[in-house]
Amino acid sequence: MVIKNFIKRLIPDSLYLKYCYKKLMGNSLNLRNPKTFDEKLQWLKLYNRDPLYTTLVDKYAVKKWVTNKIGEQYVIPTLGVWNNFDDIDFDKLPNQFVLKCTHDSGGLIIVRDKSEFDILSARQIITNCLKRNFYWQSREWPYKNVFPRIIAEPYMEDSTYKELRDYKFYTFNAEPKYLLIAKGRQNNNKTFDYFDMNFNHINLQDERVPNSTTIPEKPICLEEMKKISKILSEGIPHVRVDFYEINGKVYFGEMTFFDDGGFMKAKPISWEKEWGDLIELPERRCKH
Repeated sequence: MVIKNFIKRLIPDSLYLKYCYKKLMGNSLNLRNPKTFDEKLQWLKLYNRDPLYTTLVDKYAVKKWVTNKIGEQYVIPTLGVWNNFDDIDFDKLPNQFVLKCTHDSGGLIIVRDKSEFDILSARQIITNCLKRNFYWQSREWPYKNVFPRIIAEPYMEDSTYKELRDYKFYTFNAEPKYLLIAKGRQNNNKTFDYFDMNFNHINLQDERVPNSTTIPEKPICLEEMKKISKILSEGIPHVRVDFYEINGKVYFGEMTFFDDGGFMKAKPISWEKEWGDLIELPERRCKH
């Protein structure tokens, strides 16, 4: 049965998540005694609602928080912030830049040459994103009250790889345990590779994204990224902290509380239990 959008919003979070979990994962969601990684992420959605998390998923507001925690040198500069697409004065932006929506996942425009910039297409993409409340997609509540805005940032690229590789640290109670290196996202050749903290490549694959045919190189700043991921994740049961390494310098990317919305299909399935064991559920902060 397809749940229409206007009906979705009438369904309580717990019931909606049970429906989605059954549909996407193929089995029932156990919220009374969650064991797996995905089950515990759904539990955290419902019962670990720290208001700080709303700031941490806001791509604009989080920059000030990160600056206060680890220093401005780790933050990608902001070229401008606007409430509406038509407020942007593109003449004041450099030839290469990036537009991002601050309140969702996916509202992104990369401009490598302003003379080839399709402003009409960008307006449609960004305007549609601004109308969307990302919370309703999989009830990731931190996004619910993020004010939708647009930011511009400099276009950045590592000279070695000619792309931006994402270094995503899975932290559990402020301890980074695993690293995901995502590459090829900008040329539609996306791959994911997982490592432990000693940079051993591990036998783990996201069902929807292949591993690379060649194991990615160890990042130069691995130890630095591990250190600051611990600082940024202090007091949080589980969060993924993302960084970029650009020409030997570390930049903060984003923080993600519910990887794949809590519907990650890991292969082999044994990783679901192993990662689930790493999450120590806190006392409930709210009732649902």
